[in-house]
Order: sequence, then structure tokens, then C-alpha cells
Amino acid sequence: MSEAVRERPVASPCVSICALDEQDVCTGCQRSVAEIGAWGRMNNAERRQVLERCHQRALAAGLIIGAEPRRVANGLVRLGGSPLI
Repeated sequence: MSEAVRERPVASPCVSICALDEQDVCTGCQRSVAEIGAWGRMNNAERRQVLERCHQRALAAGLIIGAEPRRVANGLVRLGGSPLI
């Protein structure tokens, strides 16, 4: 029998700029307080969903302009091209 290939955990989007706005969303990574607290218990699919919501929040806040994250087989990559995972 062959061993199942384990996927590496999706990395946290934390950029060490931790401050909450009026909606309790981190101004650095754009995660909500609930998302930050649950991150360690999330599977990779859930983490990717959070990253997509972070991207949408950043777009809505004008932190990034009209950019869509590139997708690859194993997840999202940063707008500059470096992997998020």
C-alpha cells in the first residue's frame, strides 16, 4: 500500500501588523477575529476560503485595486506571484 501524500498546511496571511478596525477585522491580514481564532483548527480548504474573503475585503477597502489572485493547483498565490502556501 502506498501512503497518502499529505498536503502542507496553508500558511497564515499574518503580516505582523495586528490592529482591529471598527468591524473587528485585522488591518494587516484582513481576517476577522473569529477567523484568526479558528485558523489553527481549519483544514486547507477552509483556510483558502478565508484567504478569498481576505482578498475581497482588501479589494472593498481599496487596499488593492482590481487585482484577482492567481490560482494554481494547490491554492492561491500572492499577486506578485509568490505562493501563499
